[in-house]
Amino acid sequence: MSSDHPSPLVVCAGIAVLDHVYRMKRFPAPGSKTRAREFLIVGGGCAANAAVAIARLGGRTRFAAPLGGPAGFDAAGDAIVAGLEHEGVDASGVARMSGVISPTSAIIIDASGERLIVNQRDEKLTAVRAADPDTLVADAAAVLADNRFAEFVLPIATAARRRGLPVVIDGDRPTRASDALLSAATHVIFAADGLRATAEIDDLEAALRRIAQHTNAFLAVTDGERGAVWLDGATVRNQPAFRVDAIDTLAAGDVFHGAFALALVEGANEAAAMRFAAATAALKCTRFGGGGAAPKRAEVEALLAAE
Repeated sequence: MSSDHPSPLVVCAGIAVLDHVYRMKRFPAPGSKTRAREFLIVGGGCAANAAVAIARLGGRTRFAAPLGGPAGFDAAGDAIVAGLEHEGVDASGVARMSGVISPTSAIIIDASGERLIVNQRDEKLTAVRAADPDTLVADAAAVLADNRFAEFVLPIATAARRRGLPVVIDGDRPTRASDALLSAATHVIFAADGLRATAEIDDLEAALRRIAQHTNAFLAVTDGERGAVWLDGATVRNQPAFRVDAIDTLAAGDVFHGAFALALVEGANEAAAMRFAAATAALKCTRFGGGGAAPKRAEVEALLAAE
C-alpha cells in the first residue's frame, strides 16, 4: 500500500520472551555435554512473534506486553524491545515493571525441527496492566492477543470489542471454555494441545464443537503438519498444511496467528485467511530462527500461487 493508504493496524498483546535457541542433531541425553550446530538469541513469545510476522508481511502493528525493567537494569527486556523496533513494530504498548527480569527461554531444536523449551517468567509480571487500553486500540483495525497474560490482555480485548473490532485470540495455553477472554473474542485459534486440555476431549473436531457451546466466535485449531481445522457453522473445514522441508517449527503457530489477523483486516474471509496463514507458517518452518524466521509477503504469495 502507498503511504497515503497505510495498512490497517493490528495491536498484538500478550507475552514477549528473549529466546536462546540451540540447534542440535538430537536432543542431548541427561548428564551429557553436547556442542550445538547453531545458536542465536532472538525475540520470542506468542504475541511478539505474531507482531514480527505481521511486520514482515508488510502490515502495521503495535505491541503491548508486560516486561521487566527499567531500561538498563533488565537487559532481556531491552533486547526484546530493541528487536521489535528493529522489525518495524511499534513497541509503545510495552509496560515495564521495575526490579523484574523479563521472560527468557532456552530452546533446543533437533534435526527434525522439533523443539524442547525451558522458560522462566517472574510471576510478579501478572500484576502489570496496560495504562490506557482505549487509547491503545483507538486507531487499530483489530487486536490479536495470546492468553499467557490473560489479565493484561483482557482489558485491551474488551476495549477493542467496544469499538466493534475483530479480536483474535491465540489459545496457546489451556484454559476454561467459559474463560472471559474467550468470551471477548470474535476469532479463537487454538494450538492442538491447548484445545484438547481446554475442552477435555482428545478429538479436535469434537473439542471445537464443545467450545462452540460457550461462544459465537469463529473457532479453529492448528495441528502442525496435519494442518488446521475450523468450524463453518455446522460444517468442519480443513486447511491442509503446505508440504515443505521443515527444519524449525518454533513459532510456527504464532506466525500463523499473525498472518491470519493481517489477512482479516485486509478484507479476506476466514477461509482465505486460514490458507494465507498456513502458507506463511509453512515457510517459517523451512528456516532456523524461531519467530525471527518469519517470511516476507512476496515469498508467501509465490507459495500460494504455486499451489
